[in-house]
Amino acid sequence: MSLVSANKTETNTYAVEIAIAAEDFRAAVQQAYLKQRKSIQIPGFRKGKAPLMMIEKLYGKEVFFEDALDIVFPEAVQAAYEEAGIVPVDQPRDFDVKTMSKEEGVVMSFNVTVKPEITLKAYKGLTAEKADSKVTKEEIDHEIEHMLDRGARIVNVDDRAAKDGDITVIDFEGFVDGVAFDGGKAEKYELTIGSGSFIPGFEEQIIGHSIGEEFDVNVTFPEAYAPELASKAAVFKIKLHEIKVKELPELDDEFAKDMGEYETVDELKKGVEEDILKRKQDSAQHAFEDAVIDALCQNVEGEIPECMYDNKAKENVDSFAQRVGQQGIDLDTYLMYMGMDKATFEGQMRERAVADVKLELAVEKIVELESLKASDEAVADEYAKMAEMYQLDVEKIKELVPEATVAAELARQDAIKLVIDSAKAKKPAAKRATKKKEAAPAEGEEAAEEAKPAKKPAAKKTTKKAAEKKEEAAE
Repeated sequence: MSLVSANKTETNTYAVEIAIAAEDFRAAVQQAYLKQRKSIQIPGFRKGKAPLMMIEKLYGKEVFFEDALDIVFPEAVQAAYEEAGIVPVDQPRDFDVKTMSKEEGVVMSFNVTVKPEITLKAYKGLTAEKADSKVTKEEIDHEIEHMLDRGARIVNVDDRAAKDGDITVIDFEGFVDGVAFDGGKAEKYELTIGSGSFIPGFEEQIIGHSIGEEFDVNVTFPEAYAPELASKAAVFKIKLHEIKVKELPELDDEFAKDMGEYETVDELKKGVEEDILKRKQDSAQHAFEDAVIDALCQNVEGEIPECMYDNKAKENVDSFAQRVGQQGIDLDTYLMYMGMDKATFEGQMRERAVADVKLELAVEKIVELESLKASDEAVADEYAKMAEMYQLDVEKIKELVPEATVAAELARQDAIKLVIDSAKAKKPAAKRATKKKEAAPAEGEEAAEEAKPAKKPAAKKTTKKAAEKKEEAAE
């Protein structure tokens, strides 16, 4: 097998011609024959025992040519790509078989789309917004209120009527035009008044009633409701069984001690402030990194083949469908539950694919420009981490994931780190009300907000994904 020629015919397209030696093609014909002869019946021979010569005499000497070509073509094409120094990004097309015989072998040509040459306007010193991470007293108080709420105990109240905020235990049954409807009945149901979990007007009519009372609640279903009930008047028969309230613990030093390694309320508040600050700093850093990656992708210049976006979008759709499938639901059903049509979903996957492809090309270019290469120690450490993660021996991981794959992934991670570490943060632009010069803002005019940068996917850990896939295949 050998490369005859590889010529660039247009941007990102090569015309490739390959030759498969007669000896290799004859071996492939024999392999195709052995694979199929069990299903071939020829008079005078037991099924599966007919010799190749007799089958070719009966059905033609080319009977196994197509299957033989399928056998040798992948290896021949890969060898041709390597010899020509091109990287395909799509399947070969426009085949033209010039010669195919046992005596002369195969000579054929095809076209293939290759990875584009891109340039980066910049990748070091990129600028992106980074929010200040300040914690307000209100945020601390709000967090402590949540802590108190989580530590609350529920106590029964029997000496007063229900009021806003109470937890009530009720029986109810709903009627429309005097007829009970499906789904409108429950017993010993816990309803917090003011939660807004029932249709408007329902919860408020429980206020003022006492334990043991039976009464009616009159409501009208909203227009945006199940069609059979939308906009209809309904009467709910109610029986009030219990009234409960949340009893919050005291915010004192004992409560602080229960919440962790604190001795006083002041220490608790300080700890809460530090926790909130850490969360906000992490969130700001992640948003900053996303914005930097977005800026990097915007600096990619070059003619990128549409097939790269198409293939990546399909990969994204298939991957998402597989994830929801693991939850026992197909993609179409999931989209129906989410109220999203498939065209919109696929459009989102296509948009994400554009970002994925540009990021991949940018990172590969940085690895090339910076001559990034993972050290032997880094590769060994990565193998050790993967072995621990998948509970496999290091040697088994090496069988599943080649060293070159691990080294390439580590170099890509170093490229991403280089971009982010060299990036410069700037404060978000202040939001200002839009107004005419020397004129007061028009009534009702709102402040204009800058569009937020689209979030870009983080660099992927392909070595770990490869291990998972190959491990599954091995099983």
